[in-house]
Amino acid sequence: MEENVNKMMKRFGAIQGTHLSGKKCKKEVEDWLINVRRSIREFESLEQEVQCNRFYLVDSQQMLAERVERMNKEMAELVEQGDFSGGLFLEDNESIGPAFLQNFNDIWASFMDENILSIGIYGIGGVGKTTLARRVRDNLLNESKYSPHVFWATISQEFSIYKLQNYIAQALKIGISIESDEKKRAAELFRGLKNKERFVLILDDVSKQIDTENIGIPLGMDGCKLIITSRSLEVCQQMGCQKIIKVNTLTEKEAWELFSNKLDCVELSPEAEDICKKMAKRCSGLPLALVALAGSMKGVTDIHEWRDASKELNKSCMGQADMEHGAMPILLYSFNRLKDPKLKSCFLYFSLYPEDYDIPRDELIANFISEELIDRRLSRRSEFDQGHAILNELEKACLVEIWTDREIVKMHDLIRELAITITEHNPRYMVKSGLELTEIPKVQNWTEDLEKVSLMDNNIDGISPGISPKCPRLSSLILRKNPLKFIQERFFEHMPGLCVLNLSETSIEQLPHSISDLEKLKALLLGDCVNLVYVPPLGKLRALRQLDLTSTSIEEVPQGMESLTNLELLYMDCCNLEDMPAGILLRLAHLQELTLPCHVVPPTDVEGLKQLELFDGRLNSVSDLNRLIKSQQSEWRLNSYHIIINEPGEVFGYDEYYPPCKVIHFGEDSLTGSSLGVDENLLPQDIEELLFEGSGLNCCLLDYFPMLYNAKDLKKCYIAVEDYIECIMRLSSAEEEEQSRGVPFQSLEDLSLNGLPNFMGLLKWEGGAEVAPIPPGTFSQLKTLYIYDCRKMKKLLQWSLVQNLHNLQKLDVYNCDEMVEIIGDDDDDHYGRDPTVNSSANVTLPKLKDLSLYKLSKLKSICKGNMNCDSIESISIHECTELKKVPLHLQILLDGQPSAPAFLKDIKGILVIYNFLRFLHGYVPDWLIEVGLS
Repeated sequence: MEENVNKMMKRFGAIQGTHLSGKKCKKEVEDWLINVRRSIREFESLEQEVQCNRFYLVDSQQMLAERVERMNKEMAELVEQGDFSGGLFLEDNESIGPAFLQNFNDIWASFMDENILSIGIYGIGGVGKTTLARRVRDNLLNESKYSPHVFWATISQEFSIYKLQNYIAQALKIGISIESDEKKRAAELFRGLKNKERFVLILDDVSKQIDTENIGIPLGMDGCKLIITSRSLEVCQQMGCQKIIKVNTLTEKEAWELFSNKLDCVELSPEAEDICKKMAKRCSGLPLALVALAGSMKGVTDIHEWRDASKELNKSCMGQADMEHGAMPILLYSFNRLKDPKLKSCFLYFSLYPEDYDIPRDELIANFISEELIDRRLSRRSEFDQGHAILNELEKACLVEIWTDREIVKMHDLIRELAITITEHNPRYMVKSGLELTEIPKVQNWTEDLEKVSLMDNNIDGISPGISPKCPRLSSLILRKNPLKFIQERFFEHMPGLCVLNLSETSIEQLPHSISDLEKLKALLLGDCVNLVYVPPLGKLRALRQLDLTSTSIEEVPQGMESLTNLELLYMDCCNLEDMPAGILLRLAHLQELTLPCHVVPPTDVEGLKQLELFDGRLNSVSDLNRLIKSQQSEWRLNSYHIIINEPGEVFGYDEYYPPCKVIHFGEDSLTGSSLGVDENLLPQDIEELLFEGSGLNCCLLDYFPMLYNAKDLKKCYIAVEDYIECIMRLSSAEEEEQSRGVPFQSLEDLSLNGLPNFMGLLKWEGGAEVAPIPPGTFSQLKTLYIYDCRKMKKLLQWSLVQNLHNLQKLDVYNCDEMVEIIGDDDDDHYGRDPTVNSSANVTLPKLKDLSLYKLSKLKSICKGNMNCDSIESISIHECTELKKVPLHLQILLDGQPSAPAFLKDIKGILVIYNFLRFLHGYVPDWLIEVGLS
């Protein structure tokens, strides 16, 4: 059996690695991977049971033998089935290449060897070490025994042990002291790591030896694995890597395949193709150079342009024979191929961030706008559109990476080196970001030709008296993310051209008065300066367009703010601010974005801001909301809004909804005693999130806001601490009227109900047997459903409704005292029940991953039939004493026994009967007795 397990694991590792390439697998490959995962879990479960001495009776030993034989046979079949001679993927235009796969398989096989605790991956810059390491990490994240404990750290040229210790401790949630004694901290980290069963640490781009003992990494511990990437073989050897794998450059054939795939153009003439191949050869087999060069030549078909490009490339590469720098001239050529000066300026701006920094896409574009690197346009949205287009162009040129799933942008360390090299000359930048500096650079480093300076993400805590750099051309100074407490008065005295000053996320308490004289300043960024209590007069800063005072501790509006008539962005989420003087906002006629959530804003002020696109603030009443909506009905200008009516409570934290999208939040008593009629309760047509928190919402949500029948963009609805609401929607005998209103909640993805003492259910039927059916599509996009403290609910979902929930992924029900069943008949009196629905039939929830039931003391049934939910990953059931079974539909194996769901990783609260049967019989067959409970 052990031989088959090893064969299966090796084959699984190889195929799973290629599966993570992002290409579409064939159906038989997907099915095979699912079956192998199931077998791996079953094998691990068997090992654990044997270690726990479960099989101590004669009959259970016989069962063990039969089970081992069955598993051995299944694994042998899976090994045989895993030979996909016809290929793994559906056909597409790109291949990750055999060299990559071979390297990956070598690394993965070494990782699976229990005797190898450290692996080194080395090769020259741009050869693909980081890409390989990322693929290994992604693969490990799909392994249940490693997935919660895989950690990545990029080691910059100026890394510090202290910073790396902080990162590891934070990632693994280990307590560690903040004192400077690294040895003491290493001992604390060592103890914390020893308590972990297993973890994997990947250190990327290690340029010099790191003593893991000084950090506190217990490499000799079982389950602890270290993977490093480096440009140096010597570093891998010095760090004692037990397995060292060299990433070689691509062969000429592989390089041409990668280049032509990335070029992605129509068929070339023979002459153009010959030029292409010579240009690809110039890249010396380096994937990074090949991809960047191909990106710069996309769309070129004219032979004259190809010949000219080839000549320019030869000139760029002249005298650059050193392989260690082989990628740099290619990257420089790709940069020079950028035709639009805006693209070049935005590309160079990336260098101001620390190495391997995850840059939020929206933040980056906002900085492009603040720095005036892109064209000025009439609206903020239009400027953002331009910023997105620029980032997309840079991605097409393969000079940046855009990770759409996390909305971040990254830059390869070699490409960032290129940007820094360029900015050492023209334009002139000084970049000292993320280097653990404790003080600003010496005065001699502040040359008169400097245009931008970035000192972000360091440990600078103050700027001492006597330092006043003479930088007349300096336009941008970034001191963000420093423990900076003070700046001496004369520091800005010789920076007359300063346009952007970023002091956000510092510990600054008071700004020097010299800021008041920076008359060219266009952006003053002080967000998250929580200790800041004083801002000097701003009346002379008439060029100012952006002022960010978010989360500062100022108590008064800065003097002279009414004079900032060119202001376009004003962020004043300042809870200590005592008052907003009347009339100031109306004088700021060019405002495009306004955040003022801690103070009531008169609707007349918002109406008067004709260019406003984002509004995050409070209104006094529902009448004010209606007035605002009616005033903009002809042209709803707000692209983003978070409007709070009256005071918000404490159930929903405000930060959860920042930055605002399209949210209306009805706060405490905002609907109580409202004199408006039902038809006057208006909401914006494009609303995306709707919150009610102690607002006085009455009876039925749709009765109160009938326009929700046609809210096609609503994604989230949260209702909490509402004493009078009974249902979300009601169905009556007025069939035609109900259907003509539209499909309610057709786009809703998240629904949370919390603390509703009179809530009876999502639906309420009224009338006779001719009651209208549920409109098709109602709740059809629902992904998460949370029900907390709804103590009158007896039934959660009706049979007719559950047919629509084919996208439901998470169901969480907590503390509902009267809940008897989760899915039941349409109505206790059977009014409106669809006669075609059989309440004893199986329920299909194809995407359900997480089922959690807690403190449901009267719950007797989840549903009368079985639940088909093959995607289930987690089941958690606690304090449901009347519930005896989770009616999962289980697949039947070849021997007739039921098997665990293929993706199920976590079961909590279903083990009482399991332990009882183990004590009684010594064995629990048929996969947990078909998920019985006790």
